[in-house]
Amino acid sequence: MIPKARWLLYRSMILILVSFGLLVPSGLQVRLSSETLPPARIDDELKEMIGQSDYQKLGSRLEKVNADIVAKGLHNFPGSKEKLLTGYAYGEYYDWDLYFENVYLSYFGVSQYNYSNFKVFLEREQPDGFVSRTLGIVNPRPTQMFKPFLAQIAILGSKQNGNDYEWLRERYYERLQKYVARWFQYDSDHNGLPVWNSSDASGMDNELSRAGDLDSFQDEGVDLACYLVRELQSMAIIAGKLGKTSDQKMYAEHAKQLSALINAVFWDEKDGFYYDRNEKTGKTVRVKSVAGFTPLWAGVATPERAKRLVEEHLLNEKEFWLKYPVATYAQTEPDYYQGTRNGECNWRGTAWVPINYMIFHGLLRYGYTDVARQLALKTFRLAMDENPVTREFYDADTGKGNGMKPFWGFSSLAYVMPLEYLTQYDATDLDAPAKPLVQTELGIKFP
Repeated sequence: MIPKARWLLYRSMILILVSFGLLVPSGLQVRLSSETLPPARIDDELKEMIGQSDYQKLGSRLEKVNADIVAKGLHNFPGSKEKLLTGYAYGEYYDWDLYFENVYLSYFGVSQYNYSNFKVFLEREQPDGFVSRTLGIVNPRPTQMFKPFLAQIAILGSKQNGNDYEWLRERYYERLQKYVARWFQYDSDHNGLPVWNSSDASGMDNELSRAGDLDSFQDEGVDLACYLVRELQSMAIIAGKLGKTSDQKMYAEHAKQLSALINAVFWDEKDGFYYDRNEKTGKTVRVKSVAGFTPLWAGVATPERAKRLVEEHLLNEKEFWLKYPVATYAQTEPDYYQGTRNGECNWRGTAWVPINYMIFHGLLRYGYTDVARQLALKTFRLAMDENPVTREFYDADTGKGNGMKPFWGFSSLAYVMPLEYLTQYDATDLDAPAKPLVQTELGIKFP
């Protein structure tokens, strides 16, 4: 087979000769279409996208991340016969961390921690459906619900195991139902939009001006509503797989209704942005947080609104598009800052990989492929080039890593984003089949 580069050179030479009349095939039709070119290999395209040097470093970086997961991220837990997964060496287990940690492992065909952690969390469910967002004793959150990712975790595991959902039928399906229903009880004004316990519960720890202090229960978060749309869609899928057709229709309809509410309540036409709402006052929370981009990932935004989000805000260098995007607070916010002051997890401007990851797939969903490519590369280089090891979060101005050192949790997704761009694969697509992408395309296996 002729190498692609040499074939392109030959093709150009032939076209020049034909154009000057120096080569006129007789009795032969010459077809120089893209169909005759040898297919490009994904690893060759990846080398071209990230550069030869980074391509050579990628394998060893992934192997280091995976070795850390095996050595420091798998722990025994009381009552569990299986190891539990965490990105934190001190042995605490968190909600959305678990989802994104397992998304990363799915690229290596590793699925068991979708089950082990999931089961321990749900075994601790309270009679009213409450599931705490942490498991350990280091940082207990006795009043904070597990963010709406449990059904999505169940789907992520089941897709990797022959689409087998039967393991949920006897013990966990009804528990998931109670858990999802419990979320919609955090709605004292009964408008269909639940509230966060606090900024801490939202996962964006110190966004107090947006989501409130501990146990304030005031913030109808656009991010919370978008996660719940996906959780309802996941419940519809699970119900369908278990033959529960009435439940399937109910959850699918609820997801549509909630999507409509997001657009009716949170969208601000003047600013072209999705803001939260304070349930207690009924007023819009006019804080430009990265949470306003979650309707892209959930597929809730209309194409027109997606365009405004991207062009007026995401790519705005005075707001979110810093040297290393995406800033978690717009630079225009009075409490915006970079870095960390007292060792806190700062969400008032720094860049966090799982947020970039969600926005990246939202951009692909709405056809902003060039912007998605830029974001994939910037996030990749932030993790690969600006820091010798993976970090928990990053300074959006300088690229300096902060938090856990090293970190093997959700920030590991940074290394996979260019490959996802090239393959147009999204492990968080609820309907897409699971692919061990890194293992099949790059030949790197999980130890």
